[in-house]
Amino acid sequence: MNVPANIISRDHYLQQILPFARKNLIKVLSGQRRVGKSYLLFQLMQHIQQEEPSASIIYINKEDLRFDAIRNANDLNEFVTARLREGQRNYIFIDEIQDIEDFEKALRSLLLNPANDLYITGSNATMLSGELATYLSGRYIEFTIYSLSYVEFLHFHGLPDDDVNFELYLRYGGLPYLVNLPLAEHAFEYIKGVYSTIVYRDVVSRFNVRNTQFLEKLIQFLADQIGSLFSAKRISDFLKSQRVNLAPNQIQQYVSYLVSAFVIHEVGRYDLIGKRIFEIGHKYYFENTGIRNVISGYTAADRGKLLENVVYNHLAFCGYSVKVGVLQALEIDFIGERRGEKVYVQVALNLHEPDTITREFGNLLKIEDNYPKYVVSTEPFSGNTYQGIIHLTVREFLTGFH
Repeated sequence: MNVPANIISRDHYLQQILPFARKNLIKVLSGQRRVGKSYLLFQLMQHIQQEEPSASIIYINKEDLRFDAIRNANDLNEFVTARLREGQRNYIFIDEIQDIEDFEKALRSLLLNPANDLYITGSNATMLSGELATYLSGRYIEFTIYSLSYVEFLHFHGLPDDDVNFELYLRYGGLPYLVNLPLAEHAFEYIKGVYSTIVYRDVVSRFNVRNTQFLEKLIQFLADQIGSLFSAKRISDFLKSQRVNLAPNQIQQYVSYLVSAFVIHEVGRYDLIGKRIFEIGHKYYFENTGIRNVISGYTAADRGKLLENVVYNHLAFCGYSVKVGVLQALEIDFIGERRGEKVYVQVALNLHEPDTITREFGNLLKIEDNYPKYVVSTEPFSGNTYQGIIHLTVREFLTGFH
């Protein structure tokens, strides 16, 4: 297997995955199409080849026509078993495995041989988690791969951390391939192509969506309403006023397709007093701000929404499970939980007005525990703390919070 030259390493993920190399577990890399899963496979192959120059590596990429004949579990099993080397470990890499029917049956069979070390990628969260949990419970570990973080974006493009380059990140997002293009308006043409591929391959085709016109209107609505409480019933009622009948459960189904394809991330609300998750009223954030801006445009009025989006994305990138906090009538933008520890984050575009300062810091002061609490805004804040609540500029948060 010839690994492409000039790969830019994403050490954040390699450090997570490599401890499980050569273990009898399937390593699953899931995430939106074009976020760099394939290149992470190449980096893993590269690492293995450095340690074992004669390693047996079997690679399948379902986006490559050379592998088009692998349509189902039997095809997959036959292809791989014909290439296994006896008496040594075999490293098996399968890219975009969701395009192989009943793939989980082949994986279960291949995993019976402890000499097989399996790595797979996929762009469909529901199918991967559902099928693997059913057939391979306890035999796989999943890593969610996101678009480039701000620090990765700067590293890929060879840029310093400053306001101009943060603006580029906010505008164009973190699709890795953008490193090959000038970060200018025509970069949006590439991003549009990625967006169309995701919607039509991973949503319309995968889920047999017939009402594509409504799907596009729904995506537009979500792009305009980043960080707002989502109500399927409210959208349904609005559509009825436009003489379009679509039941709330159908709308929620379409939203679930977009979540499954990693177009958007669903964030539930958590009652800090009742210690429970609300069943309704989620918020949604885009996996990639460049894709969001292709859909809805990029204006000064959107900066607050996009700021909230990149803060959410960074918390997810850092491995936090994120919820929106509800404290009686108050709202905490994000509660992040990781390995039993919590962090609370409020996001504000700026802190010019006394009322804004009182609200953003005051909401956090009402939480009666000692976990870290932050307010993040675009500009510095005099003193950097407010009664023990830490203030960070968004660039400080994206570069210094781990």
